[in-house]
Amino acid sequence: MMTRKVRPTHAVVAIIRDGDKFLCIKRAADIIAGGQVCFPGGGIDAGETEQEAVVREIREEVGLQIRPIKKVFESVTPWNVHVSWYTVEFLAGQIGQIEIDPAEVESYSWLTLEEFEQSPDILISNVQFLDAWKAGKIDLSDSRSD
Repeated sequence: MMTRKVRPTHAVVAIIRDGDKFLCIKRAADIIAGGQVCFPGGGIDAGETEQEAVVREIREEVGLQIRPIKKVFESVTPWNVHVSWYTVEFLAGQIGQIEIDPAEVESYSWLTLEEFEQSPDILISNVQFLDAWKAGKIDLSDSRSD
């Protein structure tokens, strides 16, 4: 498994939901933004679509098979990375089968958006997302994976 050392210019994020809780990860110490808490995702590889990248990133980081539902937000980070945010659904009822890749993810938690927002180590790009959600600019009503 190759650990990304170069910051991408375009990335994807998966909004993975179980009821009122969302999957959040703490990034491994040795990667970009190590130790930060965020939604899972990462850079788009050459030749990949956004949807292909979000599927690959979630498989690599937390071992889940997902299907993108829809793009719900776009942002540009303070370090000039364009980020596309996708709601997703699980394939084949795998919600309890998370297997993190320790090269990329230190740990994971299921948090409400309010709990996530209170994390002292939240990645600043995720604050942009939460601010837009609180302002009513993001509809997460179809992001439920049951």
